[in-house]
Amino acid sequence: MDHLPQVVAFVGAAGTGKSHRASLLAEDLGIPAIIDDGLLILQGHIAAGRSAKREPTAMAAVRRAVFADTQHAKEVRDALLASGAERVLILGTSKEMVHLICDALDLPRPQRYISIQEVASPDEMRQATRIRRSQGKHVIPAPTLEVKRSFSGYLVDPLRVFSRRPSPGRPVEKSVVRPTYSSLGRFFIDDAVIGAIARHGARTVPGVLDVRWGPIDTRPEGVHLRLDIWLPVDGILPPILEGVQKKVRQDVEAMTALNVLAVDLVVRRLRRTGEPVVADLDRDRQGEDPLAAGPAGVEEV
Repeated sequence: MDHLPQVVAFVGAAGTGKSHRASLLAEDLGIPAIIDDGLLILQGHIAAGRSAKREPTAMAAVRRAVFADTQHAKEVRDALLASGAERVLILGTSKEMVHLICDALDLPRPQRYISIQEVASPDEMRQATRIRRSQGKHVIPAPTLEVKRSFSGYLVDPLRVFSRRPSPGRPVEKSVVRPTYSSLGRFFIDDAVIGAIARHGARTVPGVLDVRWGPIDTRPEGVHLRLDIWLPVDGILPPILEGVQKKVRQDVEAMTALNVLAVDLVVRRLRRTGEPVVADLDRDRQGEDPLAAGPAGVEEV
């Protein structure tokens, strides 16, 4: 039989700052695992699960948070047991919600209940509630780089606080996001914008003569880009291609908050130094294939 970890419940109304304080509370209590809004966070890193904040509606978010999906529950339970964690901190808006989570994950009922009122003042809770309602901001107790993989296309801001434990004194990183179901509206970026950013960035790389963006595969975890490019026949191609990939990734991620999964490059044309390159913008606007003929004075490879 699997050794089950002891459960500590952290309870408080929605928006009162539980996720904001979860990392420090777990650190103070020496608890390595946190379960919050559908995620298992081990030692400050996302180990399993899917964030309820990615769900399209508030109702779907609640179902995700209480592990109503059996496959989701199994994934998190297996990862928790495999970690060997002796204790786990489970966040919930009420004791009943924590009980639902324990039942879904086949964990024992909490041995201890900690209320948000025990670790936050009334003013701090009111401020957290005000920010939630006015700005739609939620905290995930995990590093920003990890959260971005699950929140591609959503503005994720890092938030660092320092542990109260004197021995490590290390910063505990958290992330601030606006969930999909926010009442402030849905944030999305059109493929044409992504393509224009990628094309502009690629054209600034020395040695690149012209660029066209191809299919853009948008997934929940990020985007997969393809660019068709023209290069000089006498250029050293690998450094140019590597420069394009790096520049495109940097620009798209910086300007859109999207997680760029891959940048595929297809060299469509090469030209000799000194031969003119004519842009195909008119054909682009008319809906013609800009790759059918290519710029004047170039040779196809």
